Amino acid sequence: MARRYLPVLCLAALLTGCELAPDYQPPHVDVSATYKEIGPWRPAQPSDGLPPGPWWQRFGDPTLDALEPRVDDANPDLAAAVARYDQARALAAQAEAGLYPQVALDAHGTENRQSAERPLRSTGNSPAYYGANQLDAQASYEIDLWGKVRNQAAAGAAQAQASAADLAGTRLSLEAELASDYLSLRGLDGDAKLLADTIAAYRKALDLTQHLFTGKLVSSMDVSRAETQLQTAEAQAADIASRRALMEHAIAILVGRQSSSFSLPPAPAAIQLPDIPTGVASTLLQRRPDIAAAERRVAAANAGIGVARAAFYPSLSIGLLGGTQSTNLNLFSMANSFWSVGPDISLPLFTGGALDAQESAAYATFREAGATYRSTVLTAFGEVEDNLALLHWLGQESDHEDAAVTAAQHTLDVALNLYHQGAASYLEVVTAQTPLLQAQQAQIDLHTKRLLADVGLIRALGGGWEATSLPATDAASQLAPDTMD
Repeated sequence: MARRYLPVLCLAALLTGCELAPDYQPPHVDVSATYKEIGPWRPAQPSDGLPPGPWWQRFGDPTLDALEPRVDDANPDLAAAVARYDQARALAAQAEAGLYPQVALDAHGTENRQSAERPLRSTGNSPAYYGANQLDAQASYEIDLWGKVRNQAAAGAAQAQASAADLAGTRLSLEAELASDYLSLRGLDGDAKLLADTIAAYRKALDLTQHLFTGKLVSSMDVSRAETQLQTAEAQAADIASRRALMEHAIAILVGRQSSSFSLPPAPAAIQLPDIPTGVASTLLQRRPDIAAAERRVAAANAGIGVARAAFYPSLSIGLLGGTQSTNLNLFSMANSFWSVGPDISLPLFTGGALDAQESAAYATFREAGATYRSTVLTAFGEVEDNLALLHWLGQESDHEDAAVTAAQHTLDVALNLYHQGAASYLEVVTAQTPLLQAQQAQIDLHTKRLLADVGLIRALGGGWEATSLPATDAASQLAPDTMD
């Protein structure tokens, strides 16, 4: 028997090295040497990039440092991403299992009765009642002649790596959203503090104006103007309070808490702007988890082409069946043993174009994945440039706004002095108060926008993530009890 199957096995051994998937190269995307929107105010030669670890600590806010780890602990969207990664690894393990022999054990026992008029029944000693008991082991192994099984395993591993990158991207997105919401809330705290101080100043001005009106030194028009200023500021304070409440609710959801049981005390102190190194432009390809995920899906699609092409060729598997059977329980007698071994060769001859369609679909999937990768890269560079441009021009705008606040404060001081001396009407005070409040509010809003642009830049740069964080292909399909680490 060995001599009979030896030529088949030798031929199979020679063919197992065949590979029908195209040689894989990541899609090419032209990358600029530097970013366009660095701006003259940034260092000429920034460091290589964000250091790994908790990127939010660069803002130096203890409350933010305490909130961010809760995303990993309690955010349901991140938990769903972890579950999707577990599914991808399980599917990769299922695909990898095809590389190994499949062994099964089967046992059954039945009592049977034959019909007296069963067609072709022997009229001799064939019993009407008989038992049929069997114990057997089955083994099968598909010899991977054309790399189909290897490519299926490679595609599964690449998909698991893509899912790992998706998980990292989801985590970064949620962390950035939490940081943005928190910084926006602190900006609203700054607005609330400004309005509280302004309302206190307006109330004193109203009291003074009412006192002067009582002494018949000013007209009732000055009193109504002072009341208008005060009521307008109080209305703005109420609007700020409502916006802060909504922002606080959004933060509660991100950290997995019910809005009714979560609160953050006001802290109007301004958060300092961090220095964010951008690195050279080409490093972005290794620092964005969404880029890594897109590239891994291109690799999976490339392996899928090999699977589709292998379907045109013969498949060879070796089967082994052995066991014992008996009409009674005498299953351990060598006389009742049986076995069967031999190759199984299958070659598709006519499929109505199904295999051609599968191959065309595989190539189309590869082209789609490549286009998605290039789109992801272009979007990533665009997001970096957008936030660099924002930081550049918001910095210049902030300088002008600081000068505007200084000038408006001087105008108000002069107007108040003239009003106290009776040399000016309250209209001039109101005219000076309004632009000062607007300039101060714009100053706070600009600072918040710059902080949000910093978060956007950190997110666009990958938050310190590296493609080396992906699991190795031989480990991508290994199941682990905890994937949150």
